[in-house]
Amino acid sequence: MLASRLHLPSVIRNLMTPLSSVRYEGTSTYDGDGKTKVSILNQEVESGLMINSFSQMGFRLNNGMMVIGPMAIFPRTVFAWNVKNYEEINMKSLSLFITLEPKLDVLVVGSGDEPMTPTFSKNIISFMKKYNINVEVLPTEQACTTFNFLVGEKRVVAAALIPPSLLSINESEFISNQLERKRMLELED
Repeated sequence: MLASRLHLPSVIRNLMTPLSSVRYEGTSTYDGDGKTKVSILNQEVESGLMINSFSQMGFRLNNGMMVIGPMAIFPRTVFAWNVKNYEEINMKSLSLFITLEPKLDVLVVGSGDEPMTPTFSKNIISFMKKYNINVEVLPTEQACTTFNFLVGEKRVVAAALIPPSLLSINESEFISNQLERKRMLELED
């Protein structure tokens, strides 16, 4: 027995029971059919709008919609957002988010891929703090992920997103894109 080999005091050895001698009776915490079910949130449109992908042109949502350019997205609605770059994010461009009811828990700002100055982030955060709205100022790639996560948690959230001007692509993405392109060309024939 393991307890005797570990030189544990007899009191502790008496409390330890080998798992092979334990019987489970009654119902367990899982009474399913033995199969694990996985839900991919981005494929469940009824759970709210989420961002499937983005490019320099805009964003593709989980309902199949393509949004060209910057956007303001909410769990059930999406709007074009009239800013060209992160320098145009100001009190006026954020005024939409402070007028909403119910109040937002979190506003996620995706600033494209341009480096943000600490002053820029501080100005946005202090402006939104006046209205008791939490803000996350992130590069767009991270902002999309954060927005999707918060929608999945059923939070009252919105995102103000600017598409990045540059995209980095790794080797596996490049290969999968090439294979997908080849498959689509074969389907056309």
